Amino acid sequence: MGIAALHPSYNSTMQEPRILICGSVAFDTICVFPGKFGEHILPEATHKISVSFMVDQMRREFGGCAGNIAYSLKLIGGAPIVCATVGNDAAGYRERMQQLGIGLDALKTIAEAYTAQAYIMTDLEDNQITSFHAGAMFQSHLNDVTNVENIALGIVAPDGRDGIFRHARGFASKKTPFIFDPGQAMPAFSGDDLKELIGLADYLTVNDYEAEMIAQKTGQAIESFAPLLKGLVVTLGGQGSRVYADGKVIDVPVVPAATLVDPTGCGDAFRAGLLYGIAHGWSLPKACKLGSLIGSIKISERGGQNHSFDEAQIRDRFQSVWNERW
Repeated sequence: MGIAALHPSYNSTMQEPRILICGSVAFDTICVFPGKFGEHILPEATHKISVSFMVDQMRREFGGCAGNIAYSLKLIGGAPIVCATVGNDAAGYRERMQQLGIGLDALKTIAEAYTAQAYIMTDLEDNQITSFHAGAMFQSHLNDVTNVENIALGIVAPDGRDGIFRHARGFASKKTPFIFDPGQAMPAFSGDDLKELIGLADYLTVNDYEAEMIAQKTGQAIESFAPLLKGLVVTLGGQGSRVYADGKVIDVPVVPAATLVDPTGCGDAFRAGLLYGIAHGWSLPKACKLGSLIGSIKISERGGQNHSFDEAQIRDRFQSVWNERW
């Protein structure tokens, strides 16, 4: 079933379906401490902790769920439009997305705020100390998805709580099909909140841990939501993904990665493949196969936006890995 059947008002004469990606745009500053945190933190003195770590490596990555999804979707050959709020420090990020050909129709700058930023310090045992400043992300409700024209498909990914509600309700009001992807925003929602958001969505995608959280908060097993949706996808890490659609449950295996370097952004890469497949009328299992392939490529690179391929390469790779036509 093509996207026109999903969303009859969409102008299918356009060359590539426009996909509106609602979520965070953020900077990730990652530092590596060449030692072990535990050797410098006294357990008996944590009530008056005062420590300083000299780091020998630092890098700044472009990140955020919307930024990461849009990056991978553009590599595949899709037409992503980012719906997000950024701060007065985002000129470089905005310019990069523009150069990549990512649509900025709904990227709003909040002049008095900083762009969302995560500061992550890792030691030699892969322990992490992270601080996160949401900044402009908490103003995401100032964006209105109903003002963005000719959108074939959307996704509501982790973002400010009020923004997630406004975007979901906006998509539903325009009858634009969309994926609800609560992700790291899950703690912001009650069981009733989640039931409302899932009820508005056409698709739900979560990992296995998030599926358990939804079950605990709502009092309903995750699979009980499947009949309400066009499709439910639960990712299972190294075990692949499980698809609930059309009354069936189908397991999609993972694509083994060449090297395991950094899982940051793998879920976003998977969702880019899922969006591309749905927008082009693929079955959900086939779309998950593409998502799994993109995720296996991303995990071999650090950060969420450093992997690279072109549309021809990914088409060939898909057919080679899955023995299935694009």
